[in-house]
Amino acid sequence: MQSTIIRTQAYVDGQWVSAASGKTLSVTNPATGEHLADVPDMSAEEASAAVEAADRAFIGWKKTTAKSRAQLLKRWYELILDNQEALAQLLTAEQGKPLAEARGEVAYGASFVEWFGEEAKRAYGEHIPSPSPTSRLVTIRQPVGVVAAITPWNFPVAMITRKISPALAAGCTVVLKPAEDTPLCALALAALAEEAGFPAGVINIVTTANPVAVGDTLTSHPLVRKVSFTGSTPVGKHILHQAADTVKKVSLELGGNAPFIIFDDADLDAAIKGLLISKYRNAGQTCVCTNRVYVQRSVMDAFIGKFKAAVAGLKVGAGDQEGTEVGPLINRKAIDRVDQVVKDAVGEGAELLLGGQRSDQGELFYQPTLLGGVSETMAIANQELFGPISTIFVFDEEEEVIERANNTPFGLAAYFYSRDIGRCWRVAEGLEYGMVGINEGIISNEVAPFGGVKESGTGREGSKHGIDDYLEIKYLCMGGI
Repeated sequence: MQSTIIRTQAYVDGQWVSAASGKTLSVTNPATGEHLADVPDMSAEEASAAVEAADRAFIGWKKTTAKSRAQLLKRWYELILDNQEALAQLLTAEQGKPLAEARGEVAYGASFVEWFGEEAKRAYGEHIPSPSPTSRLVTIRQPVGVVAAITPWNFPVAMITRKISPALAAGCTVVLKPAEDTPLCALALAALAEEAGFPAGVINIVTTANPVAVGDTLTSHPLVRKVSFTGSTPVGKHILHQAADTVKKVSLELGGNAPFIIFDDADLDAAIKGLLISKYRNAGQTCVCTNRVYVQRSVMDAFIGKFKAAVAGLKVGAGDQEGTEVGPLINRKAIDRVDQVVKDAVGEGAELLLGGQRSDQGELFYQPTLLGGVSETMAIANQELFGPISTIFVFDEEEEVIERANNTPFGLAAYFYSRDIGRCWRVAEGLEYGMVGINEGIISNEVAPFGGVKESGTGREGSKHGIDDYLEIKYLCMGGI
């Protein structure tokens, strides 16, 4: 694998470094099992050293003007787009998603760098009318400090830029721990940031095969003032506990159990198109993927016929193969879990309508699968699937389906299709989710706030709100006037 952006060392304090122990972490292609590279397996002590480097860099970085930070972010954005194809090829190689999706992710990831470069110049304070004629009251916003960012493997470019960009725009410095399955994209982004001209220590990338020890160091370190994490709800809860002793700011984007509701007045063809994109992109391995498909009884038969044909037509294969729509799962643990979930559901009475087996495309491929006759009493209805499985539920009334859709501790994303404007408002307001797609299966973009409610997290990424968690509000009372 040849590319000028590939790096196989960690990036700390402006230096490309190996682990002090000499230990490495092997990175493989999930589609083929091919060995791609070895990166440093860094220790908790080395993560602590990266935090200290970020803290030293913060002294100077926080004093830079918003305009100069914006210019650096703009240059980084341009370099990412200049290297879009190389990044997409790397992303597909280490993560597995189809190349077309990888290209889209790189553009999506770059959009956050552009957006927050623009927002850097809009971190406004305010003037407050004073109750006293001899005082003046104002607020200013200042960077919170060193940020620890922990990102997942399913979007190894976009999840990084969505966290690092607002931090840098605000004047914070960052220590990032990428997922152990997909560190190469993080290191490539750091190489481009270095080329863009970011000072030493402002961005630090720590790779490791021991995510618990390194993660605990980052989330409990007294010099870290903000933690941003995307991953599972149990790990997110652990991070909250870790951050509590030093009262850090914490933003969490956690698990989901997204419902996709199709009402009898929906445009059925449009709904199926939206559902296919929502459910099967990245082989179902996204936090906002549809988990539960609710179909109103009167259109169930028509839906099953059309959807089954559409899913059967999906091409499974390696991400770099022409026309691939469903790539591999990320690792052995993931495919074993998906296979067991399907077997358990069938054992509980679900009807296997399509798929339900490992694919002959390779060790980590699973057939796009449809399960009918699913109910909320089954285990599959109450867990995040993270695989190419559609579970289909039937419902009768609007109020009923809202109640059933909300009957989960999660509240990240929800979707529904209807052409009744009154129903659109009622259902959108009734769903207990941070994001709702109405007649739309893809909802993410840089200008809108991304995040969940309940046990799906806290805080928002993207949009004008995405920079808020990286800033403190300081109140200035000026007397004697």
